[in-house]
Amino acid sequence: MAEDDSIAPWQSLSSGYERARAREDSFDRLVEWPAQRELIGDVTGLAVLDAGCGNGEKIVQLADEGASVAVGVDISANFPSSRSGAELMQGDLSDLSAIPGLSGRSFDRILFLQSIGYAADGVAALRAARDMLTENGFIIVTRTQPVRYALEQAEQNGTTLGEEYFSTEAFPYRHTAWDDGVTLMKTPYAMSDLLNMFSQAGLWIEATLEPQMPVEAARRYPHKQAALDTHLGILIFRLRALPAMTS
Repeated sequence: MAEDDSIAPWQSLSSGYERARAREDSFDRLVEWPAQRELIGDVTGLAVLDAGCGNGEKIVQLADEGASVAVGVDISANFPSSRSGAELMQGDLSDLSAIPGLSGRSFDRILFLQSIGYAADGVAALRAARDMLTENGFIIVTRTQPVRYALEQAEQNGTTLGEEYFSTEAFPYRHTAWDDGVTLMKTPYAMSDLLNMFSQAGLWIEATLEPQMPVEAARRYPHKQAALDTHLGILIFRLRALPAMTS
């Protein structure tokens, strides 16, 4: 597929994210991925789909850990030339059902690891994912704690936490740790927005994690613990289809 202007920013951000994640003190390595992996559970013999997989490293790991089907989808297509054990394809996670390589397929685990926020319509994206679940399957969604963005905006704008937490105006955001040459427009959200998105998509929350830094890591990387203490971290949800909504 030829590169176009709409894909280029995602390719740049994807590369920047993978470079940041490779650092030994990255939040993803220290906090996010260990907690996500805990909620995903044993994948032996299961079909797993990672929607918004970046370079595919996590879905490859799950393939190595026994997933019988391991598929990664990312709009950037920044995949290494060789990734044994996983099927990686370019596609927009906004509508998984519209990706030709996923047509008619079902999965035991569908992952949106910090990616659902980039969907054009989060409810529609989760509904499409729900319809691809096996009977006992579930979805993992990771999102940044909304208080974090509200606090950052309050500090930047000289406003209050409450004003920014309940704001509905999109704001420009640069991922300075990834690629500060790319500016995205982020839409604020509150906890109620997340809960409503799940219910509107026909999903219920089976489990939630708000992971903290392990004690050993906090001692080794006090600057990272200080950042978490100030701006909080992430929320991880394990979601299942409501019985009446199961396909």
